[in-house]
Amino acid sequence: MKNIAVFCGSAMGNREIYKTKTHLLGKLFVKNDFSLVYGSGNVGLMGVLADSMLEENGTVIGVIPQRLVDVEVNHKHISKTHIVDSMSERKVLIDKLSDAYLILPGGFGTLDELFEMLTLNQLGIIKKPIGIFNIEGYFDKMFELFDHFIEERFIRPEHKELYFVSDDENDLIEKLRTFIPKETNKWLENFKHTKF
Repeated sequence: MKNIAVFCGSAMGNREIYKTKTHLLGKLFVKNDFSLVYGSGNVGLMGVLADSMLEENGTVIGVIPQRLVDVEVNHKHISKTHIVDSMSERKVLIDKLSDAYLILPGGFGTLDELFEMLTLNQLGIIKKPIGIFNIEGYFDKMFELFDHFIEERFIRPEHKELYFVSDDENDLIEKLRTFIPKETNKWLENFKHTKF
């Protein structure tokens, strides 16, 4: 476990705890010899995470579309920047460079990236740990929605085992080190023949 992809907000949110916890996480990344792979932003929680690691001489790898470079939201002081043509290419390269994923508070883009990684793990296309940093219960309502999906039989209960959740940065790192995604091939093989 070396390169950790983090998806998070390009905004700070309205509570100081989001910034504080993100800053602490960056310090722990460096302490645990993790490199960061992220969207290369210099704003919001993305910027906080990158800066906290750079303060400790950590390795920060950015992947950003040219369009966002043109509007100057890319971090100019990180270890390495990959410039791509599109958001889709950005996701592909982030996946290629990363051993695991962490999700921090964010908006539409963060959720888009989370759901794509969950779907790829669900289908067995990738088998990488997915952690959700549930700072101050930020994602609680999303988990309620997941339970609703299960009740309505659009996802299976075992799909909740594709990810792990913590509200503590130290616990998050430990779970990241030890998490093993559940095997999904069995339910895929029987998908056409069974009901939820």
